[in-house]
Amino acid sequence: MKSLLDLLKTKGPRDAREGAESNLFTTAFASKLAQGQSAVPWEARAVEVAATRLPKSRGTRLLQSVWAQDPYMSHLSSDRVDRMQRFFAFATISPNRDLIRQDEYGSFMIVLLSGTIGVDRRQPWGEHLRLAETRPGDILGEMSLLDSGIRFSTCTTLTDCEVAVLSAEAMDEMMEHDAPLAASLVALLARKLSLRLRVVSSRLSDNPHG
Repeated sequence: MKSLLDLLKTKGPRDAREGAESNLFTTAFASKLAQGQSAVPWEARAVEVAATRLPKSRGTRLLQSVWAQDPYMSHLSSDRVDRMQRFFAFATISPNRDLIRQDEYGSFMIVLLSGTIGVDRRQPWGEHLRLAETRPGDILGEMSLLDSGIRFSTCTTLTDCEVAVLSAEAMDEMMEHDAPLAASLVALLARKLSLRLRVVSSRLSDNPHG
């Protein structure tokens, strides 16, 4: 993660460097496709779950509101969140739709703006474990966005939900056009992810079948 942050901090607007560094996130997912493993982009998942476009004005307002109440994301000023909103897609999704599925590669993360999403993991012995029921402001799928790895769990809407979505392509665009903003976001995501992994690890270790 340190090398990634160093790259983000030193990368200026419209950096002229070519190759993998110019598309840091999308290049990682492209390598998975080259290996015959399928990465699921948000555009495909949005069609599958019949997502409805949410007006950007409402989405931005909700994003600023939920992040202002988050102990980590509140470090982003309203001005920076406003600058960030152009890189997000905003959508409304009905209940009982899988936005993220365990064991797939996915090239996007989700910020829950309203509603509730269930986070479940299918254990190797077949048990389905409910890891969490999220609340507005929670972020899902950022691990796969940052490391291009396999999804750890399935995230299903339990109610009507409004979400903000950041894709790997949009993250690369943010790096290209506003590197300091991208660096701030990645650093905060890493902190939140570390905390979540500790919580999930404790939850799994408490399971008698673990």
